[in-house]
Amino acid sequence: MKIWTDKNYPIIISCAKELSRWTEKEVLDMGYKPIEVTENTVVIRGSMRDMMRLNLNLRTAHRVLVPLLRTTCRNIRDLYQSAYSIDWENLLDANGYFSVSSIVHNFTIRDTRLPSLYTKDAIVDRMREKCQRRPDSGNKNLGAAVFVYWEKDEIIFYLDTSGEPLSKRGYRKIPGSAPMQETLAAACLMAMGWKKNTPFLSPMCGSGTPAIEAAMMAANKAPGSLKGHFAFQSIKGYDRIIPGESAPRIARRQVAGATPEQIWKQMVLEAKEKETPELVPEIWATDISPEAVENAHSNAIAAGVAQFINFKACDFAQTPIPVNSKGCVFFNPEYGIRLGDPVELAPIYERIGSFMNEKCSGWTGSLITGNPDLAKLVNLYYKTRVPFFNGPIDCRLFIYDGCEVKGQNIK
Repeated sequence: MKIWTDKNYPIIISCAKELSRWTEKEVLDMGYKPIEVTENTVVIRGSMRDMMRLNLNLRTAHRVLVPLLRTTCRNIRDLYQSAYSIDWENLLDANGYFSVSSIVHNFTIRDTRLPSLYTKDAIVDRMREKCQRRPDSGNKNLGAAVFVYWEKDEIIFYLDTSGEPLSKRGYRKIPGSAPMQETLAAACLMAMGWKKNTPFLSPMCGSGTPAIEAAMMAANKAPGSLKGHFAFQSIKGYDRIIPGESAPRIARRQVAGATPEQIWKQMVLEAKEKETPELVPEIWATDISPEAVENAHSNAIAAGVAQFINFKACDFAQTPIPVNSKGCVFFNPEYGIRLGDPVELAPIYERIGSFMNEKCSGWTGSLITGNPDLAKLVNLYYKTRVPFFNGPIDCRLFIYDGCEVKGQNIK
């Protein structure tokens, strides 16, 4: 595959379990028509410009993958031979660096590190034979990236154009305890139907992720603009002229073509020009822990949105409520699974319900939890509940339209 010049190849967008419906919505909003949607993937067809655009703009996705080979694989020897057959010399720089990650569900493999190791060996051996030298390899997200998915007797080798997962925006310098992943926070905002021009409250803000994601969405700040490196930037030919491509504005001189590097820089520049900081509504992030609030503020600075968020160390019930318009309030309390004791958490969930009903009447309230018994104690009528996974924990996002008390209606 000629990744820089082919105009119509399959692009697989992977995401966490239960997020594909939100990734699909993003893809549709960007003007693409998915050709397949599974539990954790969305597939489109496109070109290198589309691959770059997806990496830059997707908020709920994990990786953007380009398939290289799909074949039968019964054991580790088959894996090595299949990996060796791919023309890596046309994809990787012999003087560069690459990493391999994998997901394996094959009964012959007990050590799940082996597929990545054998794939690395096959790539290095092929490159040494074809180029008389070999690239360095390791586990750091510094260069090109290869992803291997092996399910039973079928294996797929991908170029991972993202490298470090898109969920790691690069702003969470101080994660805190059990932080919410950025992609999950973005999906929750989409699921609750938050209108980006209305206030957003994040009591119990922890490391600040929901408030930061809200500020980035309202400011139309592309999440990929924060990252220093994508794996596609280390694919061979990134800095070479492609005839027929229009030269971007950032090119120093007009030539009969453009490099992928120039195209990417222009894409990032145009994304920054489309930001709308003047449209960000009132956003509050509060937490009873002054340390958590300080950490959330530091993360917001790293994300470039600290100026849009009001921070306050206080009990959640003391969170300031904007009076000019109604918006959304989002809670991510402890579940009593990884953190907290369910008995001690019970009165907190009751207080959350009282706060939303008394202080946020007419607002859209929301709460995500992995503990349905505690969710009953909120005692509000929920419009819907949306399944999500917070790491390995099966959760539900409860959405309370108007925050009205209706008794214990959770079944």
